[in-house]
Amino acid sequence: GPGGAQSAPETYEAVNTMEEDATLTGEIRSTAADENAVLVTAGTTTVEQASVVRQSADSTGGDAASFYGVGAAVLTTGGTVTVRNSVIETDAAGGAGVFAYGDGVAYVSDTTIATRQDTSGGIHVAGGGTLYAQNLSVTTEGESAAAIRSDRGGGTMVVEGGSYATSGVGSPAVYVTADISISDVELSASGSEALCLEGLNAVRLYDCDLSGAMADLEQNDNTWTVIVYQSMSGDAQIGKGRFEMSGGTLTSANGGVFYTTNTESEFVLSDVDISAAQDSEYFLRATGNANQRGWGQSGQNGAQCTFTGLNQRMEGDVQWDSISTLNLYLTQGSQLTGAIVQDESCAGEGGDGRCDLYIDADSTWTVTGDSVLTNLHCAGRIVDEDGNAVAILAQDGTVLAQGESAYTVTVASYDDACDLTGAGALSGASVEA
Repeated sequence: GPGGAQSAPETYEAVNTMEEDATLTGEIRSTAADENAVLVTAGTTTVEQASVVRQSADSTGGDAASFYGVGAAVLTTGGTVTVRNSVIETDAAGGAGVFAYGDGVAYVSDTTIATRQDTSGGIHVAGGGTLYAQNLSVTTEGESAAAIRSDRGGGTMVVEGGSYATSGVGSPAVYVTADISISDVELSASGSEALCLEGLNAVRLYDCDLSGAMADLEQNDNTWTVIVYQSMSGDAQIGKGRFEMSGGTLTSANGGVFYTTNTESEFVLSDVDISAAQDSEYFLRATGNANQRGWGQSGQNGAQCTFTGLNQRMEGDVQWDSISTLNLYLTQGSQLTGAIVQDESCAGEGGDGRCDLYIDADSTWTVTGDSVLTNLHCAGRIVDEDGNAVAILAQDGTVLAQGESAYTVTVASYDDACDLTGAGALSGASVEA
């Protein structure tokens, strides 16, 4: 998040300031700079069968828009707003579609939202706001304009049905600095990563189709599709970020699939159909970074990651480094096809990090290249693509398990038992050892 305004505005400018129960219909138009078309501060306002238009070439966007909803088409800061069977269009910097801030609560259903400028999310929460969305069609075109967007101070979002698409650079379909649950939704970003989660926040996706097409940018040391990280901008509290996806599809048009850096993170995937880019660099990367925007101190900004697959097919390499810790669990018939690679390119002088792999009796690791990890706990199978057993070697070259494959796996320790105590689980579900 950019620097700038740090405190909420004392007043908002709005065409309609709603302080008691009311219903708005028909055309609602806002054209002044940094103005809301509808501002709800108390009571319950219903916006129904309305056309809400927010146009301004003079609006400034920036932090005031991102953090507090200045310039949003529909903003609630203390009351409840219900938007249904309507169309919302914005063509102004900072022109979010529907924004819930602070004690504000928004219910949005059967509505089309289109935003065209920067910092203009489709649906947006910040400062603890709450928003429920059902059967929306949302498109955004600007930069920093996620279709499902949250920002400083977080909040709660529950999204069901509909489609959400972005085309701007730095505009993922979902930007997570809140607690967000999404089900039965099409989510696509044609100019950005698919989903970005920062800090102590969580996102849960159920039966969603999620896709991203991030460009290779000079400021980044790699390219990804889903990222869980800490930018140190102050937009999100430091702590464990959680990404959970059950069912549905995940499609990557460029770069690696999952990337986590400079934070503690947990990923849980169950029966997701994942399609990686043809030249994908990795399936999972849990390492430090050399990002030019300054994500932690170089050489000390590793990841602390737990990644659990539940009946999950995973293809591509897993990358880790010595300033990170990675606990990778293959459970309930999961399959990993790829190598596990220690990549020290962003590890500075190194550290005492590790990569531990747990494979239960029903799961398989198909090795596609010589691999290095720390502690291997395998009750399942480790083979190459021809079905040959892969030799397990100690760091001094001692053979711990025989194999016929041309590939080897080098470890600090190896055993044929698999304790799943530390494995992740879907919300409301449990992992069976």
